[in-house]
Amino acid sequence: MKKLITLSMLLFIGITASNAQSVTGKWYSVDSDTNEKKSIIEVYKQNNKIYAKILELVKEEDKGNLCDKCEGENYNKPIEGMIILNGLKKDGDEWSGGKILDPENGSIYKCYIELIEKNKLKIRGYIGFSLLGRTEYWFREK
Repeated sequence: MKKLITLSMLLFIGITASNAQSVTGKWYSVDSDTNEKKSIIEVYKQNNKIYAKILELVKEEDKGNLCDKCEGENYNKPIEGMIILNGLKKDGDEWSGGKILDPENGSIYKCYIELIEKNKLKIRGYIGFSLLGRTEYWFREK
């Protein structure tokens, strides 16, 4: 009986662990106007916080673009390679308490991210509180 209980517990733990998904990995963003792939982003964990950087701008005409609307250390830096998601901490099912940079307008917003499906990540950037903001979805790069 003890062996059966132990085996059942191990099976349950194995199934639970295999179903657990991570926000880390490569994702792509989609242009809200054209619905075309816009950029490839790497989300990674460092010191128990989540960060993301743009690996590649997909459209040929965007490659090599600089963040001319950014301020501070990101001003006129290449968008490819730029860290855009910064310092999110685990909070239940989401990661929050960090900032996101929009290189198109140079603005920095509070944000949270949440894995809503196995291959779909919700990103919510906002000013003040989360009702005043914009939601974007990133999709896992295969």
